[in-house]
Amino acid sequence: MPKVALLKQDGSQAGDVELNDAVFGIEPNTHVMHEAVVMQRSSMRQGTHDVKNRSEVRGGGSKPWRQKGTGRARHGSTRSPIWVGGGTVFGPTPRSYGFKMPKKARRLALRSALSSKVQDDNVVVLDDIAFDAPKTKEAVKMLDALSVDDKVLIVTADRDANVVRSANNLPNAHVITVDDVNVLDLLSYDELIITKDAAEKAGEVLSQ
Repeated sequence: MPKVALLKQDGSQAGDVELNDAVFGIEPNTHVMHEAVVMQRSSMRQGTHDVKNRSEVRGGGSKPWRQKGTGRARHGSTRSPIWVGGGTVFGPTPRSYGFKMPKKARRLALRSALSSKVQDDNVVVLDDIAFDAPKTKEAVKMLDALSVDDKVLIVTADRDANVVRSANNLPNAHVITVDDVNVLDLLSYDELIITKDAAEKAGEVLSQ
């Protein structure tokens, strides 16, 4: 099992902790991680693009000129797609870009992302995170004590309003619970700070 240092909020050592080998110690599957990121980003697309076809554009109710005898090509409507101001053929219409991955593939992607963080030595495990009040300077103080300068994802076992609000004003920090952990966030942030309880819960849930 991968063993990492267990730290306190002030950066001091609190011992070591062994992470679940089936979740934090596998060989990352880059293909499945890519599929998970594409799935998440596709689901975030609004898909509200729309064009007007010939039945939706304004005008064109009457035939522009008579069928025969003018020497010109026959036309039935000025809203035909070949006319300026006419309808659009095969243009984009509102749709959903979302798709689903198999449950086993989604869990493999999460395990791969977590394992890649451990392999790259970008994981900090804390015994606990707690602030007396929602103050940004407390979050800054904690990150400075842990020597974290890059973009950081903070994962807690349960939602703590003080922790969330303390990190809200930090452009390079984001707080989520272990239930909301996802591949896109794990790969978007350079460092991962996770509490011991959250790591144990992730190891228990994702190893099944």
